[in-house]
Amino acid sequence: MMQTNTVISVNGLEKSYKNLKVLKKIDLTVQKGSIFALLGSNGAGKTTTVKILTTLLKPDKGKVEICGFDVVRQSDRVREKISLTGQYAAVDPLLTGRENLRMIGKLRHLPDANKKADELLEQVQLLDAADRKVSTYSGGMRRRLDLAMGLIGNPPVIFFDEPTTG
Repeated sequence: MMQTNTVISVNGLEKSYKNLKVLKKIDLTVQKGSIFALLGSNGAGKTTTVKILTTLLKPDKGKVEICGFDVVRQSDRVREKISLTGQYAAVDPLLTGRENLRMIGKLRHLPDANKKADELLEQVQLLDAADRKVSTYSGGMRRRLDLAMGLIGNPPVIFFDEPTTG
């Protein structure tokens, strides 16, 4: 089990796609309250690492824990502790911005999903557009809404893959 201040622990992480070794014995530790960035050129393994940390992909070797939970054996518990905002905005264009946030809040079983949605809309400066269909939003507005959706519920660990896209 990890130390109480450690939220991400990676030891000896390896991943290959067929004969191409993408991750070679990665070790890293991230402490609670810190901001950690994976930087590297295209094809360096950043997205593969994030996919493993968020339980979307299984590692070939190594031990990976999020908030003390193993990403392979305890993936359901890991998913309770994280949010992931991917490279592309994952918003429903048929709903309004407010409806998108409320839906995620309800999926996270938040008792105050409506209030939290309004707070986040204000924080990402979308309150004026909150009741418009997302299909009318600009790319930047969609990205800000997507970021707000990752913040709803205050998960202990938030992953952003390419957060400046859009």
